[in-house]
Amino acid sequence: MATNSVSKEQMQQLLKISTALSSEKDIDQLLENILQAALQITNADAGTLYRVTDDQFLKFEIVHTKSKGVHIGGKSSISIGIPPLPLFTKSGEPDLGRVACYAVHKEQTVNIADAYNAEGFDFTGTHKFDAANNYRSVSFLTVPMKNHESEIIGVLQLINAIDPKTQEIIPFSPESQEIVEALSSQAAVALTNRMLILHLEELFESFIGLINHAIDDKSPYTGGHCNRVPDLTLMLADAVNRCKSGPLGDFTLHEKDRQELKIAGLLHDCGKITTPVHVVDKATKLEKIFDRISLIETRVEVVMRDIKLALAQQKITNSEADQQRQQLIDDFNFLSHCNIGGEFMKDPDVQRVHDIAARYMWEDSSGKKHPFLTDEEITNLTIRAGTLNDAERQIINHHIDLTISMLEKLPWPKHLRNVTEYAGGHHEKMDGKGYPKGLTREQMSVPARCMGIADIFEALTAKDRPYKKGKTLSESLEILGKMKLGHHVDPDLFDIFIWEKVYEEYALQFMDESQIDEVDVSKIPGYNPPPPGYEFSSKKQA
Repeated sequence: MATNSVSKEQMQQLLKISTALSSEKDIDQLLENILQAALQITNADAGTLYRVTDDQFLKFEIVHTKSKGVHIGGKSSISIGIPPLPLFTKSGEPDLGRVACYAVHKEQTVNIADAYNAEGFDFTGTHKFDAANNYRSVSFLTVPMKNHESEIIGVLQLINAIDPKTQEIIPFSPESQEIVEALSSQAAVALTNRMLILHLEELFESFIGLINHAIDDKSPYTGGHCNRVPDLTLMLADAVNRCKSGPLGDFTLHEKDRQELKIAGLLHDCGKITTPVHVVDKATKLEKIFDRISLIETRVEVVMRDIKLALAQQKITNSEADQQRQQLIDDFNFLSHCNIGGEFMKDPDVQRVHDIAARYMWEDSSGKKHPFLTDEEITNLTIRAGTLNDAERQIINHHIDLTISMLEKLPWPKHLRNVTEYAGGHHEKMDGKGYPKGLTREQMSVPARCMGIADIFEALTAKDRPYKKGKTLSESLEILGKMKLGHHVDPDLFDIFIWEKVYEEYALQFMDESQIDEVDVSKIPGYNPPPPGYEFSSKKQA
């Protein structure tokens, strides 16, 4: 009977395959390469690759029969419907009847010349398969895949070696067995290394998730922000990547770049883990541990008492008392409105707060008189925009310094070396007036500038902030457009954000339906129509 022999060409193939296996990053493709290489080297007609699962089963990863045109699992689009093989019987004993299970338990290769005449193994399932598919599985070469730690992680099984001259089915030769064992060993090491890398990547992303969970537990809206910003950043970066014309036409974003940008997005606010919660979640201007507007309300009641007392003592008339009560109510309502915070507080409103502070005095139980508003309350109630005073704003701003400091301490691998730059630049402005480094547009990368827009737009539209309601789509785009004109955000990225309708993609995924209103892009401040000949990469056109 003819036998295969290892040729110089086969050895060269093995060396070439070994190099390819060590560099392949896709697990499915790696498995595919292992089986295809074994089929090619041995000239086998069929093969199966199994992986040992944690619960002690042999899982079918790829099944390939060339003569029948069968290729399922692996990189094919066809899933394998065959249940995994248990390595142990119901009584807990090692299953030595199935040849693949035997190879795992005995940690040795099984070379069978003719499965229809073999003793000691159960080929019932194989015979049923052959009968149903008009096939005859004769010669078997079953090789356990043992990694560098002498752990069996899979099984490579080849079926029906074919004589290249006669096309007859022949046994697998000792030379073929030797070279497949060498291939199997190298493949097991490559697969183990790749799985280890994937597990480390999963561990790292889980650790990032742990940080965001800690932030989320302290401040729920911040945790949501940390998860939405990377998604919007990638939406914009992908849109830029699709554009092959204009000032950003040379920008490219590979899969490894997307992973790097995603991680940067997830970590861009990690410094907020130390920010005091009473600052992060400050819903009103007077809030600390509680909203101190209630203290002012108590003083209103005291002043009301004083008015009533003055009326009883005939120090004032009924008309004067009514006028003073109404004035006090109006003033308190005004202060309550100021306490909410908003986009911008006008000069007359600031002056009115000071006037109210000087208008009233209140007397405590000891008879001591006090100003109606403390200096600290005046400072907070006259905050021009938002709810944070200057000192609190500095505390919030410090999170980016801490973010950069934390990320700079990590030993980033080469493919993640830009994480700190991307994450640390989302509060910079294109004119150099941002923080913490005062970088200009030219000093920042495109991904960092993408994150800047994403951070702003997410904050504008977010519906889970304690100090404001989420703005509508048109309101958010109007503010973002003004920020473009004010040199806060990148003008070219803003254009692509509008032209490619990135805002719409984000809105449909993350915004409430009530926030998604009609958008007339021509009315957005700073809007530029796309140049003639511009090719839209998205289905919808601006």
